Order: sequence, then structure tokens, then C-alpha cells
Amino acid sequence: MDCARIVVGNWKMNKLPKEGSSFVEESVNLLLDVERVQVIFCPPFTGLLGMNLEHPFSLGSQNCHWESQGAFTGEISIRMLKDCGVSYVILGHSERRQIFFETNDWIKWKMGAVVDAGLIPIFCVGETLEQRKSGQTDQVLTQQLQDGFEMVNSFKEMIIAYEPVWAIGTGKAAKPSDANNMMAFIREVLATSYSSSASKNVPLLYGGSVSPQNAAALFEEPDIDGALVGGASLDASSFLEIANFASSTTKRMPVSYTHLTLPTILLV
Repeated sequence: MDCARIVVGNWKMNKLPKEGSSFVEESVNLLLDVERVQVIFCPPFTGLLGMNLEHPFSLGSQNCHWESQGAFTGEISIRMLKDCGVSYVILGHSERRQIFFETNDWIKWKMGAVVDAGLIPIFCVGETLEQRKSGQTDQVLTQQLQDGFEMVNSFKEMIIAYEPVWAIGTGKAAKPSDANNMMAFIREVLATSYSSSASKNVPLLYGGSVSPQNAAALFEEPDIDGALVGGASLDASSFLEIANFASSTTKRMPVSYTHLTLPTILLV
């Protein structure tokens, strides 16, 4: 990753192919002067074809199957994604876990297949509100990370996105300092379970109601390297604002998770 920040636009099930192409053209023109930011567009499968993007703009998929081909009705393979020009794949998104009941086993198989194929996973982890309230956040994230990396042999090309489930699409984002605490915890898990290199070099994104109103404060945090943007990525001007904040905001000095207590988040 040779850019200072990463901003991913996850369109989810929005935009027809022509709408997506027009949106990308408009966004790219607006973002041309934004420096030190890798921008990744993740349209629905129907919008992947015909997206000819050049650095620092890249194409990502919202999902994949771990098999290269076969009788898997409704699925899409990594070979198909590569043929469309995809470089990144979102895996383990909370909506896939919660709505489509994807398990840690499914996600680890996808992770292994994506890494083996030379694509870059955007691996999502996060806790539900019930898990947070019951003090299980650390345990849940650790399990998700360890299961997800079970079939991965290299951390050289990897992105992790922390997306608390209770913040997805609700407009209730985590406080920047609380989000950063969880990023620091993820780095601690990477350092303890894998290597100091993985801890230092794997980019960590925050996802969960990211908007122009909270982006600058999020990007000030030392352990947040970018954002996985949902609803705000569907509006070119909002997405531009977030990318501009990613480009211009200076990080604060880092802190050690080992000296922190798990934050309490009040949803009102």
C-alpha cells in the first residue's frame, strides 16, 4: 500500500451499471487533485464490467465464493472478478454475517482463496451491540481475526476494516477515540498472534456511518488508516469531502492499547 490513506466506497445493492459508470466518472474528475489517498470503488456485480480505473483508483468486489467454478447458484468466483479488473474483495462484512448467516469458516475459506489468487481482501470484523454490552468485544474480534487468518500465509497485501455492527447504516458512528482504541487492540492481536510486521503494516479502516461530519475526527486518530464508507459513498460530493479529509488530516501520536480500558459507548 503506497498511499497514506485508503477510502473504500461500498455501494451495496445500489446503482445500475450506467448510473455507476457516470458516478465513477464524476467522482474521478472530482478526486483527481486529492493526494495520498487510494480510492476503491465497490459496486454491485453488475457494475464491475467496463470500469477502467487507474491508480490511485481501484475496483473492488463486495463478495466472492472460495471455489473457482462449479454448481454454486447465485455466486461469483475470484476468476470472474479478476477478469472484470477487480483488485480488492470485501469479506466478512457485517451484513453478510448477519443477513446471510456467513460463518467464520466460510469467511476463512474466502480469505485463503482471495490471498492465493493475488487479490487483496478487505477483511471486516466487528461486534454486535449485545456483545459489546456484555463485555465480549475483545473476545469476538480476536476470534474473528484468528479464524479469518487460518488459511492465510502472508499479510503483505491485506486490509482490515473494523465495523461495529451496531453502527452500520444507523447513523450512530463510534466516537473517534473509541474506534481508535479498537484499532489499537487489533494491532495488538496481530502483533501477539502473528508478527510485529503485520501489526505495523496492515492498514486498518473504520467502517460504520462514516460521513463528512465525522471523517476528519476519525482520520486524526493514530491507528485509523482510512475508511470503509457505505451510504456516504453514493453521493459524489460527500465522498469527495471524506477523501479530502483523508488527504489533509494529520494523525495524532499513537497510544498503547495495553494501557486502555474497553470504552463504553452510549447510544441515544
